[in-house]
Amino acid sequence: MMTNLFDQFMSPTYLGIPLIVLALGLPWILWPSPSSRWLNNRLITLQSWFLNRFTQQLLLPINTGGHKWALILASLMAFLLSMNLLGLLPYTFTPTTQLSLNMGLAVPFWLATVIIGMRNQPTAALGHLLPEGTPTPLIPVLIVIETISLFIRPLALGVRLTANLTAGHLLIQLIATAAFTLMTTMTTVALLTTSVLFLLTLLENAVAMIQAYVFVLLLSL
Repeated sequence: MMTNLFDQFMSPTYLGIPLIVLALGLPWILWPSPSSRWLNNRLITLQSWFLNRFTQQLLLPINTGGHKWALILASLMAFLLSMNLLGLLPYTFTPTTQLSLNMGLAVPFWLATVIIGMRNQPTAALGHLLPEGTPTPLIPVLIVIETISLFIRPLALGVRLTANLTAGHLLIQLIATAAFTLMTTMTTVALLTTSVLFLLTLLENAVAMIQAYVFVLLLSL
């Protein structure tokens, strides 16, 4: 029995081996490998359709030069989506509730976009630090503010993903505990609480998918 609600977010270990390695590798095992056949089965066809639609939607606001990022961004989306959804199953662990993992994903991608922008279009990249038409006395202040906001972006990406998934898991556990406790004393209230738990689980599935999409979308923008 857990003594703390946040114990569910601790990285589990078995025989001294951290199981987060298994949780990180499991999504790649579950995704079927595409084949070279003309006609594929329903699962591979659905997977290809989903990845194609997502890539098309993601690359709409990006110019042609940015389309070379399609493979790595689509892979990141599939990775985050799989981990978020697998974490909703009983007796599982959600690696994306760990801020260290999310920062480990956000910082390298953010740094890559900044470095590539500075290398390919240094004028445009530095121009974002100072909006056009800024009064002269405000120029130093705005440059400092925009620079701080630039460096805060990876932190915001990691914290957003961590906070949303952590809050959802905590709500599910609190409502499930309440329903289990009320089952013997107030059956009607327990059934209503279970109905709320079912609806919240559906909502959390939607949140898991949306947060994976938002993480990749903000990286691409």
